[in-house]
Amino acid sequence: MRVASAIAVALSLAGAASANVHPRAIESREFFALHLDDDTPPSHIADALGARHEGQIGELAGHHTFSLPKEQSDDFNALLNGLRSKRNLRRRGEPVISARSADPLDGILWSEQLARPRQRLHKRIPPPMPKIDRRFAAESQIKPSEAQTEIMHTLGITDPIFKDQWHLFNPLQPGHDLNVTGLWLEGVTGEGVVTAVVDDGLDMYSNDLKPNYFAEGSWDYNAGGPEPRPVLSDDKHGTRCSGEIAAAKNDVCGVGVAYGSRIAGIRILSAAISDEDEAASINYKYQQNDIYSCSWGPMDDGKTMDAPGMLIKRAMVNGVQKGRHGKGSVFVFAAGNGATYDDNCNFDGYTNSIYSVTVGAIDRNGDHPTYSESCSAQLVVAYSSGGSSAIHTTDVGTNQCYSGHGGTSAAGPLAAGSIALALSVRPELTWRDIQYLMVETAVPVHEDDGSWQKSPSGRIFSHDWGFGKVDSYSLVQKARDWELVKPQAWYHSPWLRVHNDIPQGSQGLISRYTVTGDQMKGANFARVEHVTVTMNVNHTRRGDLSVELRSPSGIVSHLSVTRKYDDVNSGYEDWTFMTVAHWGESPVGEWSVIVKDTIVNEHSGQFIDWRLNLWGEAIDGTDQPLHPLPNDHDDDHPYEEAHVATTSVQPGPTKTATPTNPDDQHDRPINQKPSQSSEANPAVELDATETDAASTTASATPTSTAASDSKLAHFLPSFGASKRTQVWIYASLAMIIVFFIGLGVYFQLQRVKRRRTSAQDDYDFEIIEDEDEMHPMTGGTGRTQRRGGELYNAFAGESDEELFSEDDDDEPYRDGLTRISEKDGEGEDDSPGSHLLSEKK
Repeated sequence: MRVASAIAVALSLAGAASANVHPRAIESREFFALHLDDDTPPSHIADALGARHEGQIGELAGHHTFSLPKEQSDDFNALLNGLRSKRNLRRRGEPVISARSADPLDGILWSEQLARPRQRLHKRIPPPMPKIDRRFAAESQIKPSEAQTEIMHTLGITDPIFKDQWHLFNPLQPGHDLNVTGLWLEGVTGEGVVTAVVDDGLDMYSNDLKPNYFAEGSWDYNAGGPEPRPVLSDDKHGTRCSGEIAAAKNDVCGVGVAYGSRIAGIRILSAAISDEDEAASINYKYQQNDIYSCSWGPMDDGKTMDAPGMLIKRAMVNGVQKGRHGKGSVFVFAAGNGATYDDNCNFDGYTNSIYSVTVGAIDRNGDHPTYSESCSAQLVVAYSSGGSSAIHTTDVGTNQCYSGHGGTSAAGPLAAGSIALALSVRPELTWRDIQYLMVETAVPVHEDDGSWQKSPSGRIFSHDWGFGKVDSYSLVQKARDWELVKPQAWYHSPWLRVHNDIPQGSQGLISRYTVTGDQMKGANFARVEHVTVTMNVNHTRRGDLSVELRSPSGIVSHLSVTRKYDDVNSGYEDWTFMTVAHWGESPVGEWSVIVKDTIVNEHSGQFIDWRLNLWGEAIDGTDQPLHPLPNDHDDDHPYEEAHVATTSVQPGPTKTATPTNPDDQHDRPINQKPSQSSEANPAVELDATETDAASTTASATPTSTAASDSKLAHFLPSFGASKRTQVWIYASLAMIIVFFIGLGVYFQLQRVKRRRTSAQDDYDFEIIEDEDEMHPMTGGTGRTQRRGGELYNAFAGESDEELFSEDDDDEPYRDGLTRISEKDGEGEDDSPGSHLLSEKK
């Protein structure tokens, strides 16, 4: 037994994801991730660079870690920049001059300097529970209902807290549970499926988890060993999540949703972690681990905007393309607990990934918990804490249970357990089939709350609820005879150059792009699943911004919302927003992006550019290639001038769009910030004045109601300013004019009065008039000129040039064309990596 155990440990160590050939000397060495082609051995690269090969990065084929002494890193970066420039020239078909005809470094396809390990991921720990309702406090004293007793007797459930697991069977609020017990009675409990809980560990010695623990799929990336056992005092989160999914049917605590499935633990949250280890963790044993349950992400504080690094993004794509023997790993992410801070899951690059099943929360009363974030990327909701109750599950310890688990951290694992049940009856389901099934079988809730939109496909979607709550029974029954979807197709628009100032107040800046049928045929694209928008916006306060996407059918996705705590002096830099609200729509027609800055204050910004990305099902699945791995050095993309206009975007009552009346549009942004207008009409005037994006003003001369509202009467100079600023200027000028008119009248009256005294007095008055009237008037003119200058300077101080001309460290985003034109004006730069100056990040 000892020999067998040693062999198992050795094999596990050999399969450990990250390169740990040498102890990491992070203080003296820099580390780089390189993607090599199939013909380039890592040893050749190490020899050519004088670097040390640290090993392959997890399951990412061809991706390796190399290191160099810190003093050599600058030269290495310059070399990599030069190689990147050569690759760009080759892609554009331009000649490449190389001193060596067969350069081994040409085998480097992608490179990235790795940051030091850091603590950037946080458990989505639920907020403090309110005072427990007496009904639920006494719940443990309530005898099981007749139906509950029958289920327990039939299935042989003797687990002591099963009667408290209302999320599995709710006797007090019938219908407010996962609807899973019918599947158990049919013998569906998740056999043959493994869920890996990526978290702060898993107590494999808990009697509630031990029977279903899958050691082969487990690893500790924080301590570097095969057992992800909790070590720290707060390493309990992962164990509690694991109990929700696969706690065994026994006499310890309760049962998991899929109590016949297996559970693995991957520990990453208990210490700082590098991008290479994180990338390896979400691919770990991805032929054995089917589902990755992730109840964590960036801080839910309403001011953080963070996404996985490029290496981690590549690992996610690698997982869906190669995991489960090509059917794709299923990633489940908790939506986030920051709603009370105006947070939104579209500011989280994990939850807004097209590869994630993003799960929000619903409480036992069927209401929306105050903590659960809303966003256009949310697919479904599942039960969790709120309504004076929480989730009962396993805890760290041999026979420990817990009654206070919650937040979206608890909702995600329940969805993962339901997916495990579906995979147990249809193992051939792909990661996209799973998302389709979740969409098709979700049960809408609170349909009269004004948050729902109906699409031409007949589905309804809410930013608060996604497509509805998870129904495990319907999910599995639908999976039994589900026709597998065709492979994924995609379409990326050109980058659309806007370069216009964003108006403040009741107007927004709208940019349109039309997708044609011929484009979709060329892309082998049949119907929409996910839509992403990548954009660049400069702004002096990010929290003031909000963004909408409108489809050809009139469906609205609130990609971005205002956040009162987000004071970051920047906008969006190559940030990708995602929406599932357009699932099943036709992609053909006009898509519109509206950027708004509805709070009138000293902060302002400029919409730089954007790109529309459509993801969906292929027309012909017989010869559809896989999407290339993501690349952050996409500098040879097509670029077009955007179709731009200003438009009225005043908030108002919620409406629901229908296919027969696309103008009747839902227009209720989540966390809508105050508007300067009290008008109730929310309709967006899509016939607003259009303008060339290359023009020097933010909009053309207005001809419509919406556009004309941005300027004063056409016979007055506008100074290129907003209506509010124009009113201020003209009001100030009017006050100055009135002041001098009054001053003139005063001196005239004094002159008349003195003339009435005597002729001598009149002569004296004329002298006084010459010295005491003319000089003060001259002085007054001088003061007026100074004040006029101050008035002008105050206005100019808020101009775009000054707002966006800060220190180099805070230089606003500029697209590639701008940088190329600046470079042409300054002369050529032949230094290594010079092509990057014109490169889009």
